[in-house]
Amino acid sequence: MRACQKDEGQAVKKKEMKKIVLTLVAMLSMTATFAANGDGNKENGKKTPEVTVANMVQNYDMTLNYSTLGSILQLNDYQMNAVELIHNKFVNEVKSVENADASERQDLVKEAAGKELKYMSYVLNSKQYQKFSTLLNLTLNNRGLLK
Repeated sequence: MRACQKDEGQAVKKKEMKKIVLTLVAMLSMTATFAANGDGNKENGKKTPEVTVANMVQNYDMTLNYSTLGSILQLNDYQMNAVELIHNKFVNEVKSVENADASERQDLVKEAAGKELKYMSYVLNSKQYQKFSTLLNLTLNNRGLLK
């Protein structure tokens, strides 16, 4: 009886070891596949877009759909008009940043974003402001304007 329990214990250990080895093989295969591609961001042969002057100009275009923003933030008519005015001012400031010296751009974007957030804090309630702040920061980070 004791020999039977010993054999069962060894069988369980063998199964566990087999799972571990297969998991390691799968991980190494995936790693090798990504290494063969050069980077993990390539999908279906598509390369990550290169940063060009045209792309950078698009990054500074901060126009948006105000009705979508209004529905996300649940804005009333007064807030909608105020947000449009404030954001249009921000759009113009950011567009002027693209013509600035490269070393000054990030500081100018931060300054423009700070002004917009300050003005929005007067118009939006705390929940709306938090959502707007998150959206603005994500947009600026995704476009590479803040680092």
